[in-house]
Amino acid sequence: MQILVVSDTHGDYVTFDKLVRSKPAAEIVIFCGDGYSDFMEVSKNYRDKMFIGVRGNCDWSCPLPTLETRTIEGKKFYICHGHVEGVKYGLGGLKRMASEQHADIVLYGHTHISNIEYENGMNIMNPGSLRRFECSYGLIDIKNGQVLMNTAVFR
Repeated sequence: MQILVVSDTHGDYVTFDKLVRSKPAAEIVIFCGDGYSDFMEVSKNYRDKMFIGVRGNCDWSCPLPTLETRTIEGKKFYICHGHVEGVKYGLGGLKRMASEQHADIVLYGHTHISNIEYENGMNIMNPGSLRRFECSYGLIDIKNGQVLMNTAVFR
């Protein structure tokens, strides 16, 4: 199964839509916040994909949760924006909170900087920001219980 991970679109619906269109193998799109209206508009265009999203610090009046935990392909996901976990000051809080939830895969945004780590059995990813010059995203492939995570620049 392939999962597309996006965060921090901040009003760039067009780039978000182009990215999803360019990844037809992705069955799930996970959005890590800050661009709720973009998330809602793009999700309308792809009824064949599952969309999972959380609220970011700039998503005012947004009905999405600040934290989502899901089990997908036997892996427990901890999905957040990261502002509550204080990721701009380090990942200690995020790792502790995700560990308490027994997460296998941790996804966050907020810093606009793509990052992948593996620590204490947790695969941790920030896809970066899908806006302007930053324009990065993440892909997760899960096959036979194995997890492969990558981030890439989208042009």
